[in-house]
Amino acid sequence: MNGNRMRSPELEHDFQRGPDLGYEPEGTYGYVRCLEHGFPNPLVRWHYHNEYELHLITDTHGKVFVGDYIGHFEPGHLVLTGPKLPHNWISTDVPPEGVALRDVVLQFHEAPLRRAAELITDLRDVLPLLERARHGVEFFGMSDVAVARMQRIKALRGLKRLTEFLQFLGELAECADYRLLSSMPLQSFDDEPAQARVSSIVDYITENAAKPLSMAEISARAGMSESQFSRFFRRATGNTFTDFVNRVRVTRACQLLMDTNQYITNVCYDAGFNNVANFNRRFLEIKGMTPKEFRRQAEARFGPER
Repeated sequence: MNGNRMRSPELEHDFQRGPDLGYEPEGTYGYVRCLEHGFPNPLVRWHYHNEYELHLITDTHGKVFVGDYIGHFEPGHLVLTGPKLPHNWISTDVPPEGVALRDVVLQFHEAPLRRAAELITDLRDVLPLLERARHGVEFFGMSDVAVARMQRIKALRGLKRLTEFLQFLGELAECADYRLLSSMPLQSFDDEPAQARVSSIVDYITENAAKPLSMAEISARAGMSESQFSRFFRRATGNTFTDFVNRVRVTRACQLLMDTNQYITNVCYDAGFNNVANFNRRFLEIKGMTPKEFRRQAEARFGPER
């Protein structure tokens, strides 16, 4: 297990959110707080917090977890998560020295914006976006806008920062090319040991998904009986253990289908499935299309193998 990912068991809202972790220091910002960090970083773990978070990936590829959603990310990936929606981004192509800047993040609280919308009707245009964010929202075609907006927001203070942020929020509210990620708002854990245990399990499965994995092995690692672990894991991730592993493996397969010209049979085994028929069945269940159709759509949208 990567020690950098699990250096601390605390919830993010219990961290000392200082410059050493990439946060703007207390007292230097108003309603909107900026965060930048590289990878590895102690903040990279399965976690949640009370704020909305707009998260832009600027470097590396990997797996993204939002509620019960598991997918692939790359530079330009832009997601808005709502309060207490568990999430994590794990990079899988990091050089030995790490990367200095992987994430640019904006955090803001819900209550002030909703109170303001009661008085200023124009702000009500963003309220549907806040509701969608409870499931996590991934935006498409917005990465260039996000980079420019977030750079300006970071450089500004006071009313100018707030104005820039509200303009950006309005653009996101108008964006029609998006998808909701988590199929359900999850019941977050409020105690630190449980939060740390979930993060440790997710990390281990992510790193070892191409190998045989059993619930007996993972529950033993978590110090639980299989029945205890099954209930715990379902509550934390919204997935059964088997479904979660299959989702991680299908996500890896999607990455290989997009980024390589490997035969689909080879993709199946490299992703951790032990037979092609099961791989095709699980892929169709999770993605709603066959691996061949997925590759064809990816090539149409992003161009041939990159």
